[in-house]
Amino acid sequence: MKLFAIFGDPVSHSKSPLMHNMVFKNLHVNACYTRVHLKEGSKLRDTFLSLGLSGANVTVPHKESAYKVCDEIRGFAKKVGVVNTIVYENGKLIGYNTDADGFIFSIKEFDTIKKVLVLGAGGTAKALVQKFLDEGMEVTVLNRSATRLKDFSHLDVTCKTWENFEIAEYDLVVNTTSAGLSDNNLPAPQELISAILDHTRYVADAIYGKLTPFLQKAKEKNIPFKDGADMLLGQGVLANELFLEKQFSKESIQKEMQKAFLL
Repeated sequence: MKLFAIFGDPVSHSKSPLMHNMVFKNLHVNACYTRVHLKEGSKLRDTFLSLGLSGANVTVPHKESAYKVCDEIRGFAKKVGVVNTIVYENGKLIGYNTDADGFIFSIKEFDTIKKVLVLGAGGTAKALVQKFLDEGMEVTVLNRSATRLKDFSHLDVTCKTWENFEIAEYDLVVNTTSAGLSDNNLPAPQELISAILDHTRYVADAIYGKLTPFLQKAKEKNIPFKDGADMLLGQGVLANELFLEKQFSKESIQKEMQKAFLL
């Protein structure tokens, strides 16, 4: 039996095991998927190998660590230095990023997105910002401190901190921070968030499975919003396709994964 896992901190909330195990069960694959609570990203490689995994997903805060521990990086992950999917292949850890395509899949019902504001500057933000640029969108990154914003200095994006940010009109505002995941925090001060939401058409949060304080604010202002469930589904389909070496179509994987969201 092949064993797969998701690494994260926290990770107990993850729906990934249910999603992937639904595929394995219903498509008759001899495999199992579990959770691994990992505090230190530097231990990801050793933990992966000691568990004898065939593949893994990586969630916050270890996506950049995952990039560093892989033997080879393929596809979009090369552009962003962020890995959320690892496949064990011929004794090597091969890193991929399926987050960005998963997010584009999740916002396909939002029409004409040209200007995007990304809240946060971590691994998820890196992937999404690059994908937005690839899609021809104008991007602004807003982060609490300037330190992490240096990671975006080589890109054609506007970078601001809470102190020097000026409100503008946006088509989409995306929260990529962990604010609201296991607390009631907003991704920026309340007055700033309120002003930002007054100047956007759509809102999205990478967090799924709950109405975060950020999404609650959007709801109160009657702004169309989405949590990260569709992003999770989209990236999960692509990851599962890699895990199973494209034995099954994206459509058949998606059909089974969607059942996990009904439980």
